[in-house]
Amino acid sequence: MDYIEQRMGQEAAKPTPEVQTIATPINFILLSLFVFTLYYQLRPKKVAALPPAPPPTVFQTFTPPTLQPFNGTNGKPIYFAVRGRVFDVSTGRNFYGPGGPYENFAGRDASRGLAHGSFDEDMLTKDLEGPLDDLKDLDADQRESLRGWEERFEEKYLVVGKLVAVGDKEAEDAKA
Repeated sequence: MDYIEQRMGQEAAKPTPEVQTIATPINFILLSLFVFTLYYQLRPKKVAALPPAPPPTVFQTFTPPTLQPFNGTNGKPIYFAVRGRVFDVSTGRNFYGPGGPYENFAGRDASRGLAHGSFDEDMLTKDLEGPLDDLKDLDADQRESLRGWEERFEEKYLVVGKLVAVGDKEAEDAKA
């Protein structure tokens, strides 16, 4: 019996296993991080607001004096003409607006300056009431350069009108 008593004494002396719980501080922190991450990933996203639509543009007939105010000052859009077509280049305000490298072209006929690759004021028509520049004295390279500029503007900017000389029948019709 000694053996049995000894054996029972050993079993009684053996520590009983403790019941482990999952409710520990570290598990609570990990669960909180998981829930927060899950919420962050699945939360409703704010829809980005679209910028306000620009006002609709109506195709117009311009003369050099009526085109001139569209130079980007006083909140006006920036227009300029190339070979009789008026482009709205307002999205390129940094280039064509006040202080930009091409600001001389804003509100003007830019054809001759683009053909010559010159942004100087002497490339602009001085007499706004006179006839439009016919560009007949341009050589083949200058005509090709102008055509390249015109193609770039067609791809990038909206044509908003056409440029005619003061006193032209179309200009008179546009006034009425």
